[in-house]
Amino acid sequence: MKSKLTVIKVGGKIVEEKHSLSHLLDDFSSVEGHKILVHGGGRSATRIATQLGIENRMVDGRRITDAETLKVVTMVYGGLVNKSIVAGLQSRGINALGLTGADLNIIRSVKRPVTDVDYGFVGDIEQVDSVLLTELIKKSIVPVMAPLTHDGKGNMLNTNADTIAAEVAKALSSAFDVTLIYCFEKKGVLRDEEDDESVIPCITRPDFERYMSEGIIRGGMIPKLENAFNALDAGVSEIIITLASALDNNQGTRIKK
Repeated sequence: MKSKLTVIKVGGKIVEEKHSLSHLLDDFSSVEGHKILVHGGGRSATRIATQLGIENRMVDGRRITDAETLKVVTMVYGGLVNKSIVAGLQSRGINALGLTGADLNIIRSVKRPVTDVDYGFVGDIEQVDSVLLTELIKKSIVPVMAPLTHDGKGNMLNTNADTIAAEVAKALSSAFDVTLIYCFEKKGVLRDEEDDESVIPCITRPDFERYMSEGIIRGGMIPKLENAFNALDAGVSEIIITLASALDNNQGTRIKK
């Protein structure tokens, strides 16, 4: 029987504010079994880039990562944010190890090809070293993963944290019984965007298709759920979309086969 592994992805706002970070680390520390934390950090990167006089450019909510911006996100994601989380977990008795994809060659990517938009130094994941991650986890080490990868040619690449969480969960599903949790600004997937209490407790693929046809699920939630079902097809046992403050009380939307 496989050991349980929980992969939790949290957004930048949660890990960048002292109060919400403290609450998150308390909740994360109480999660039983093996676990991994994947974090963002975009708000801090935007703030520090502005302080340094570096223009922040976004297209459809995605950051354009030129050479100067890459320096900022590497410093912020791999340094300031990551090490603050690691230090906080160590103070709670969690033996955490901060990682970018370049560390131990854990995640290798390729620079995203230019199509309609040149996103710059942005990576699309090619390979996750599941063997090495498994060894770390089985030694009771808790990886804390920044949204950075590398191309194996000496270049760091800015990489979406949601994607890192999904690819890591998929890669480890052969060794563990994996639950992937996306911490979200809402309580889960909602039937009514104006009603925060209208959480759909469970969604299967037929449910998903029906909700799309009825217009209940639309916009940016569609690719999120498509990625979730792809992860399920690749061996992840369960995916949960919930609030960061709800890690310990079984709330949110469960995505199941």
